[in-house]
Amino acid sequence: MEEFLKEFPVVIELPVVWGEMDAFRHVNNVVYFRYFETARIAYFRAMNYMEIMEETGMGPILASAQCRYRFPLTYPDTVSVGARVTDLETDRFLMVYRIVSHRHRRIAAEGDAVVVSYDYRNRTKAPLPDVVRRYILELEKKTSERLSENAPHEG
Repeated sequence: MEEFLKEFPVVIELPVVWGEMDAFRHVNNVVYFRYFETARIAYFRAMNYMEIMEETGMGPILASAQCRYRFPLTYPDTVSVGARVTDLETDRFLMVYRIVSHRHRRIAAEGDAVVVSYDYRNRTKAPLPDVVRRYILELEKKTSERLSENAPHEG
């Protein structure tokens, strides 16, 4: 599993539960978005976004989300879900997700979401606070450093 998620600074594990399956005997497509959401919130917690939102009134709001299903998950299984930010703009960022099945040892789905900075007090889009940008860059930098430390060295 590690090889599939090495580029993701935030990775969570979730059980696939029986009630997530639908009449077609696989995990319902909506559940994948819940997995993405859970990973997104874990990423936000890792960067203290909720505390920043409490202090400033500026927080994330989802603008769009998509998923590419690679194969159907079924109960029983456990999934690892990775989240990372690949594009950082003035008022938004692109968060990328990957879901990996433990039982099948393969990628079950990949997706992304555009997350916009939102001023909840004034109910309007707003520039990303500098502290949010800094936290994202720090999280992503740690992953890049870890990857380069583990890369094969020529010598």
